[in-house]
Amino acid sequence: MTRKFAFAAAALAALSAFSPAWGNEVVRIGTTAGPYAEILRYAGDLAAKQGIELKITEFTDYTVPNAALAQDDLDINNFQHQPYLDNQVAQRGYDIVSIAKSIIVPIGIYSNKVKTIADIKDGATAAIPNDPSNGARALQLFEKAGLIKLKPGIGIKATPADIAENPKKLKFVELDAAQLPRSLNDLDVSAVNLNYALSAGLDPKSALVLEGADTHWNLVFAVRAKNKDNPTLKKFVEIYRSPEVKAFTEKRFNGSILTTW
Repeated sequence: MTRKFAFAAAALAALSAFSPAWGNEVVRIGTTAGPYAEILRYAGDLAAKQGIELKITEFTDYTVPNAALAQDDLDINNFQHQPYLDNQVAQRGYDIVSIAKSIIVPIGIYSNKVKTIADIKDGATAAIPNDPSNGARALQLFEKAGLIKLKPGIGIKATPADIAENPKKLKFVELDAAQLPRSLNDLDVSAVNLNYALSAGLDPKSALVLEGADTHWNLVFAVRAKNKDNPTLKKFVEIYRSPEVKAFTEKRFNGSILTTW
């Protein structure tokens, strides 16, 4: 009897993360505030009809959702693109993998002082995110806008030190991503991630330049490696990547957030 009880207890413990009191399966997901969370809430309503209760935790600090996932405080997160995850895994040793693509949340170059890229003056100050992957992403957008040229082949590892040509002699400042919208009052231009842009009331259509659907900086669903084949998580991702969520996203955000399915 003792062995049977021990076995049953172990089985219950293993299932506890996905077996809530009311009979539904629980998925604890981490994301950042704004559009990401809003889309997840809509997907969560659909998931509830199929027996999955989505518990969403919103974070303001990019570094926290992966730490929470690694510590088993979350089952899955949806806030980062693959280069950011790769960087976090390399730096912090997380045993975390991506299991599916979600949405494209374009980064844009915004300004309260000029109306077009051509209006940017020599010596202007430009802000970019201070985390390595989003900083590189922003620099690639400045390159796409014709403002700088990066060292050949530097790709997602680019930093301001890798700028090979800077004809306007732009001065780059690295700031926390959440602070970038506020920097527009003091600096000439800032590269702002869309979730923070929308939260700050910026109109993506007002961006001097914006990423398009051809970007490879799409968000991913990430889980602990041991859960990459978990059927509940895979079922929720399938619900998220549905025609209903696609239609909601396109209508709610007027095409400013792009889907990958």
